Amino acid sequence: MALVVHVVGARPNFVKIAPVVRALAARGVAQRLVHTGQHYDAAMSDVFFADLSLPAPDVHLGVGSGSPIEQTARIMVALERAFGELPRPDWVLVPGDVSSTVAAALVAAKLGLRVAHLEAGLRSFERSMPEEQNRVVTDHLAALLLTPSPDADANLAREGIPPGRVARVGNTMIDSLLSALPAASARRTAARLGLAPGAYAVVTLHRPSNVDDRDTFARLLGALADLARELPVVFPLHPRTRARLDGGLARAAAPLRLVEPLGYLDFLSLTASARLVLTDSGGLQEETTVLGVPCLTLRERTERPITVDEGTNQVVGTDPARILTAAARALDAPPQGRCPALWDGRAAERVAQCLVARS
Repeated sequence: MALVVHVVGARPNFVKIAPVVRALAARGVAQRLVHTGQHYDAAMSDVFFADLSLPAPDVHLGVGSGSPIEQTARIMVALERAFGELPRPDWVLVPGDVSSTVAAALVAAKLGLRVAHLEAGLRSFERSMPEEQNRVVTDHLAALLLTPSPDADANLAREGIPPGRVARVGNTMIDSLLSALPAASARRTAARLGLAPGAYAVVTLHRPSNVDDRDTFARLLGALADLARELPVVFPLHPRTRARLDGGLARAAAPLRLVEPLGYLDFLSLTASARLVLTDSGGLQEETTVLGVPCLTLRERTERPITVDEGTNQVVGTDPARILTAAARALDAPPQGRCPALWDGRAAERVAQCLVARS
C-alpha cells in the first residue's frame, strides 16, 4: 500500500493539504503528517487544525521562529532525523512556497525520496522574493508538479520541465473554502465585530517588503487610514506585522480596526461578506476571486495572474494615490470575475488520483 508523507509548516499549507488528506484517506492510502512548527502559536496553527478537521501531526519538529535561513536549516536537520524514523514513503507531498516547503524538498531529494509539489509552477518573476526562490527550487527538485492553472503549466514548460512531470489538478485551497463556507457563514464574524455585511474592508499585510521597510509600511498605513474615512477597515494582525507597529506607526494605524489573528472559519466569514479586501497574501487573491469580492493586491507583481485575468483581483503596488484610486473604483463599480477552470472543489480528488496512479 502507498504511503504519503505530508510536510506542512504554515497556515496556508494547512488549508491546501486538508482536503488532500481526506481524499487519500477515502482511498485507503496510508499517510503521515509532519508539522515543522514554522507557524507555532495557537492563532496561527492549532485553530487551523481544528477548523479544517486536520488530524494531529504524527511528527512535530517544533522549529519555531527565526530568519528564513535559520528556519530552513533547522527544518532540514530535524527532517533528516524524522525521515530516518518514518517508514519510507512513496511520495513526500509539499504544498506552497514557504521555508518548510523548500526545506522538505531539499531533504527528500537528497534522501532519494520522490517529491510532489502541490501548487507548482507559480511565478512572480521577482527572484529577490523568498517565496519565489522557494517555488523555483522546489519545482526543479520535484518528480511530480501539481499545478493550479494554465499559467503555471506554461511557466514550467519555459523552464524546461518535462510535461510528463506536470499534472494540472486545480486549487485545493478552493476545496477547503467551498467545503467550509457554510460553517464559516454561520459564524457571523462581521456582526460579532459590530460590522454590517458588505459595508467594510479587510486588510492583511505580512510580507517583509511591506512591513519590514518602515517607509513602505508608513505609506500603506496612511492609505488605509484615508480609506477608513469611507468605510471601516478591519486589520487582523499577523505576529510579524504587530511586532513592527511601534511609535508613529501605531498612531498611523489608529483609524483602523486592529484585531488579533483569526482562525480559518472566522476569517473566511469576515472575508466573504466584505465589500473590499486589500492584501499582500497570495491565497487571499485566490479566495476573493472565488467569493466574488474585489481585491487589491498591495504588491508590484503577483504569482497568481489568473486572479487578475479571470477574477476580481487588481495589482496596485504600494503607492497611496494608486491604492486609493483603485479602491474608489472598486467600491463604485466592483469587478465581475469568474471562477477559473478546475477551481471546483474537487482538486484534492485529482491530486489523490495522481499520487496513487504513480505510486
